[in-house]
Amino acid sequence: MFTLYGIPNCETVKKTRRWLDAQQVPYLFYDYKKQGISREKLDDWLSQVPWEKLLNRAGTTWRKLSDEQKNGITDAASAAEFMQSNTSAIKRPLLENEAGKVLALGFSEKEYGQILA
Repeated sequence: MFTLYGIPNCETVKKTRRWLDAQQVPYLFYDYKKQGISREKLDDWLSQVPWEKLLNRAGTTWRKLSDEQKNGITDAASAAEFMQSNTSAIKRPLLENEAGKVLALGFSEKEYGQILA
């Protein structure tokens, strides 16, 4: 069983969920906007994925920050602290296997097709 992390109203998450459903891939959906995310989980992801990729700098949450706030995020620890309190700043969706391994960040039909083949 896979776990898909994200926010339900995100268009990319919606597209991913529709694709997984169409492929009949069983998964659990984890809404980190409602459920939050632990620092341990963020640290685990950051041990697998560079913080620069996990932090969503294209979204509204990031764009609303002052330059001073943006410049304060300089490493995995500061990124994790920010993402834990601003879950919308986590790149989405994130697909994880049962062992907790990050399989994909974002969505690409081709990449998901290869992962799930």
